[in-house]
Amino acid sequence: MNRIQFSYYSSTKQLTSCYKKLFSSLQNLKSLNPSFQVLSAETPSNPYPHVNHNKSLTIEGTSYKLDDQTNVSPSILSKLSRNLHLQPHHPLYILRTQIEQHFPHFSYFNTLNPIVTVQKNFDDLGFPKDHPGRSKTDSYYINEQIMLRTHTSAHQLEIFSKMNKKFLISGDVYRRDEIDSSHYPIFHQMEGAQIFNMQNIEQEISEDKKYLISLNSTISSQKTPLRDNNEVNDDTIISSNNPIQSCHPIEQVNYVIQHLKFSLNSLIKKLFINHDENLKIRWIDAYFPFTSPSWEMEIFFKGKWLEICGCGIVEQDVLNKAGQNDKIGWAFGLGLERIAMVLFDIPDIRLFWSHDERFLNQFTNFNDNKIIKFQPFSKFPPCIKDISFWLNDQDFHENNFCEIIRDIAEDLVEDVKLIDEFVSPKTKKRSLCYRINYRSMDRTVTNEEINKIQEQVREEVEAKLNVTLR
Repeated sequence: MNRIQFSYYSSTKQLTSCYKKLFSSLQNLKSLNPSFQVLSAETPSNPYPHVNHNKSLTIEGTSYKLDDQTNVSPSILSKLSRNLHLQPHHPLYILRTQIEQHFPHFSYFNTLNPIVTVQKNFDDLGFPKDHPGRSKTDSYYINEQIMLRTHTSAHQLEIFSKMNKKFLISGDVYRRDEIDSSHYPIFHQMEGAQIFNMQNIEQEISEDKKYLISLNSTISSQKTPLRDNNEVNDDTIISSNNPIQSCHPIEQVNYVIQHLKFSLNSLIKKLFINHDENLKIRWIDAYFPFTSPSWEMEIFFKGKWLEICGCGIVEQDVLNKAGQNDKIGWAFGLGLERIAMVLFDIPDIRLFWSHDERFLNQFTNFNDNKIIKFQPFSKFPPCIKDISFWLNDQDFHENNFCEIIRDIAEDLVEDVKLIDEFVSPKTKKRSLCYRINYRSMDRTVTNEEINKIQEQVREEVEAKLNVTLR
């Protein structure tokens, strides 16, 4: 059946044509099953009421104008209301509440709207105009001014402005990305931030660390996989490549850095205290437009390092905009899925979106003293298809290619890998060959079913990416 792509149909003629194709598909279904009824063959004045003929889109009662920047698809918008982090007994809900327990004196914000302005998502946080994160290949835009947040930091300035000194934000964030078992265009992030009075920073941090030290002592007295410092590798230093801000005295920065790293190291120890395997953590230097200096925290999982947290000292310009000129502080952003995959031994990120009770019911008896390991149910066989094409220009971006596949196959696509690449000696054109692995999480897919999807993928790729199929 033909999929409706609202962002590509801007006229009544196009919408009507698409509707007729859909009606034809329904008639074919009726021929296979006489009991199936098609109620009307008439073309409605507006077959898709959420998209009107003036190029606008209504989401949860709010109408948004569409323009050339629009690239969000129905399959992405359909997940806006899922709120996995708010569903009791869901692994992301469990993890969120565990983190909140580690920061009991913080304010919690768990229901902020993921539809934000470009100003809030990028400009307020100091993202350069040419930052790659602003690109349509990386982010989802409703229009030129409105988008789906790419991080929970989009709300940071707003909450700082309300004079909150320490808070946690959790919610769904949206980024166009590659396709594999650990990447999904929607994931859940938890933002944490704490600021201190510059004139009284030593006393404030000393008082706050009393709780953290007490917490860490409790953890250390229990069986923990982090039995010695060798498990936490941190050789980061302040340098010209990862500098402190010129407005910050080094003594104050050192206090905040120590507090930040102690807070996060003790959090990870808390989360993984009953984890069977020896956990490895490392800190590496990083860059974020809204913190400096900045770091990433990684954990070793299934033979590779996974980034689970980005953090740093909040850019003073952000605090000044919020009216917190006399404050200095830290902020971090955790990827909940990444931690949950390690903590609960969940092998595929698509499982978090599953409605399958065999997955959801496994976590109903969770408690702090025992980690529930995911027990795999039967893994259904894959259906593998290749697609190869010549690039007709240099504007090809893999994220755009993956987005087409996701929007057509949705969660039937398990991963997409580039398996061959070469340049023709005669034409100098570049050829790419990708392998697409289709697999359902809860049923066996048929070759006939996947062939139809693959054919649609081929048509869409050739039509939208300026490539020539081979």
